[in-house]
Amino acid sequence: MKINDFNLERYFAKYEFTTRYSLSSSDCESVKVSDLLQMADKECLDLWQNLRLGYTETKGHLLLRKEISGLYNEITPEDITVMAPEEGIFVAMNVLLNPGGHVIVLDPAYQSLSEIPEAIGCEVTRWPMKLRNNQWDLDIGFLEETIKENTKLIIINFPHNPTGFIPEAEAFKSIIDIAQKNNIYLFSDEMYRYLEFSGTYRHESVCDLYENGIVLSGLSKSFGLPGLRIGWIVTRNRELIKKIENFKDYTTICNSALSEIISIIALRNRDRIIGRNQDLISGNLLALKSLFARHKNLFTWIEPRGSSVSFPKLSEEIPVDDFCRKLIEQKSIMLLPGNIFDYPGNHFRVGLGKKDFQEILVELDAFLNEFY
Repeated sequence: MKINDFNLERYFAKYEFTTRYSLSSSDCESVKVSDLLQMADKECLDLWQNLRLGYTETKGHLLLRKEISGLYNEITPEDITVMAPEEGIFVAMNVLLNPGGHVIVLDPAYQSLSEIPEAIGCEVTRWPMKLRNNQWDLDIGFLEETIKENTKLIIINFPHNPTGFIPEAEAFKSIIDIAQKNNIYLFSDEMYRYLEFSGTYRHESVCDLYENGIVLSGLSKSFGLPGLRIGWIVTRNRELIKKIENFKDYTTICNSALSEIISIIALRNRDRIIGRNQDLISGNLLALKSLFARHKNLFTWIEPRGSSVSFPKLSEEIPVDDFCRKLIEQKSIMLLPGNIFDYPGNHFRVGLGKKDFQEILVELDAFLNEFY
């Protein structure tokens, strides 16, 4: 398979560990291993203290899959395969797709959601997010009109990266109805689930609503545990989940034994961990809106409905690439320009889930006052 460079990951590789601050991280504040171990119940402590570093079960530790299944209504441990989140995208796309198929994917999107289908040899139609009355929105009619005889897959992501958009309940139901009516697989990236700002926008998981729904989720974003490299693919289509498990034999084979046990601890303490991250985002969001209000000549604020990211817009008079480069040079702050997502409009992504966020905003404010 020939595949293009991953622009976002290359940008992060260049700047994430060389700048003092990151204002675009999509994950929430990470948790120390020692803090997680203090949350562990007796069963998990026994597992940890007696752990041997041998191979693990390809599908994932049974206790881990039981904890994951508890996040859903219609899912059993047999409907789950545990793997790294990016691996989940790669494996699922290779199992689902063949050259000559047609795929519809939200735009903007995490690059691998469109890049891997294209590398497989599929025709990819981008379903564009639109700004209406300063709110992100989706044209459901566009989705219906774009379906072809060879459409194999629709790819969605809510809460959405990078905009923080979540559709209204009626629109969300329409997407599922369209997939069912046309017998099309529906791949739902739910990495930011549980970071909805209102219960109104926490929709039921796609894997609970549609037998041919495939869900990607994991501990990287909402839980703030990307270093574990633990995610999962979930579907009630047993034939499909078996193919996904079999394909994993050609990637990682199995998961880190250490990561699996820590993940069980995290899932058993999910309310505590996610609640902390929700509080962080809430406070950071207020601080960001206050800063943008003070510099409203420079920024257009577009309210997210969930997730740990937002996608505001910089004044058209200032190229966003130049702005982000100058911010790195002058303040050692990494900010992700929207063209990394190959999306027009002078947008940039702000990450909302970090503990030092408001400290960074002080530096950003000084930068704006000095140069703009």
